[in-house]
Amino acid sequence: MNYARPGSRVRRRLRPAFVALAAVLTLVLSGCAGAGSLGAPADARIVTIAIVSNPQMEDAVELTPRFEAENPGIKLRFVSLSENEARAKITASVATGGDEFDAVMISNYETPQWARNGWLTDLDPMMAATPGYDENDFIPSIRSALSGPDGHMYSVPFYGESSFLMYRKDLFAQAGLTMPARPTWDDVARFADRLTDRDRQQAGICLRGKPGWGELMAPLDTVINAFGGRWFDEQWNAQLESPEVRRAVNFYVDLLSRDGQDGAPASGFSECGTQFAQGNTAMWYDATVAAGLVESPDESTVAGKVGYAPAPTGPDGRPAGWLYTWSLAIPKTTAEKGPEQVDATWKFLSWMTSKPYQRMVGEELGWTSVPPGARRSTYSIPEYAQESKAYAPQTLQAISSADQSKPSARPVPYTGLQFVGIPEFQDLGTRVSQQVSAAIAGQQTADEALQESQRYAETVGESYQQEGAGR
Repeated sequence: MNYARPGSRVRRRLRPAFVALAAVLTLVLSGCAGAGSLGAPADARIVTIAIVSNPQMEDAVELTPRFEAENPGIKLRFVSLSENEARAKITASVATGGDEFDAVMISNYETPQWARNGWLTDLDPMMAATPGYDENDFIPSIRSALSGPDGHMYSVPFYGESSFLMYRKDLFAQAGLTMPARPTWDDVARFADRLTDRDRQQAGICLRGKPGWGELMAPLDTVINAFGGRWFDEQWNAQLESPEVRRAVNFYVDLLSRDGQDGAPASGFSECGTQFAQGNTAMWYDATVAAGLVESPDESTVAGKVGYAPAPTGPDGRPAGWLYTWSLAIPKTTAEKGPEQVDATWKFLSWMTSKPYQRMVGEELGWTSVPPGARRSTYSIPEYAQESKAYAPQTLQAISSADQSKPSARPVPYTGLQFVGIPEFQDLGTRVSQQVSAAIAGQQTADEALQESQRYAETVGESYQQEGAGR
């Protein structure tokens, strides 16, 4: 769920940043990156951090000379990868006990699982021993999502997000429509029908249709939850052909087919962001971090014309947004290099996830660049509050009210609002998304997509049933 904001400032510095990071990556992965090779003092302690390539992390890279100046004995090396590459390399390294990374960028999908597996360092003692860090300032839902079974945090959030409905206030006014305080998906469909104008190349809504468990499945899972569906029941019986899931997926596919953007089967976050920012669609349901793009006059033709509503509810009024956070963790293998390496690594992690970092980003790079959704105090910074007043309250409310332990109206054996919190979901979610994307493209029906998806889910569910029977 690599949600990039394709801003003009980011584009100007993207190429040199990635060239530099690519050089670092080559050195690190080849095993020949000595401290002197990167201009670091021979006695400097090198901290290697695996990160996902997105603008917020590029900001961190740009600002790290400040950290190194404050900590002259520490030099940082970043291994920057696309989301899919990062997940694969970081998972392989941490799961097999590799020691090439001192810190890794993961999410609330990996953190609880890896904490249970004993792969991550408990960060609670380090947070408590760091003056002014204030771990209690983290938004409670984010903190909970990054905690292990013992309630301790095993990664610290860099930014967080939920989802909401963005809509063109000017188009609604012209059509005589009013967005309810809590819209339903039926409301959304009715509005989309009214606002679709193919002659003007205006879609009623943009929704993701691009295959991927972090692309199409993110919004679709929340629609399934809103309609009362679930992936598995309490006994791990697959439920993808249940009436609730059928209704949700058919609704999603039909809405996109009728009122969605051109090229829907290939549209992800970035593509929908472009469509909405260029005024080609009347509504967009997606991540709360999209507001920074939508409200930037340099990037959006609709800045100042957008309203923000909560994630639409289902037939029974059930709210169903999502919860996601990119965070930083210290693998257990870092401790094998000695306590000094852990201390140096934590110094950087605590710096990048601190209150002062938030203000530094705003003052140096602009207040819309501040990583949102991690700390409550961010929303009390006067400059940030003013710059983000159109969407910050809605963002904070959406994140604060999200509970990934209760994704469905009925009991489930997993956690996660836009994913199933098990290792197999990376493959399962991607396979199901491919089937649904094919239905959006008109290559099969939604029911046919779910029939095949049910088979995939049954295989996964059976493995958990056997595991339970063996205990």
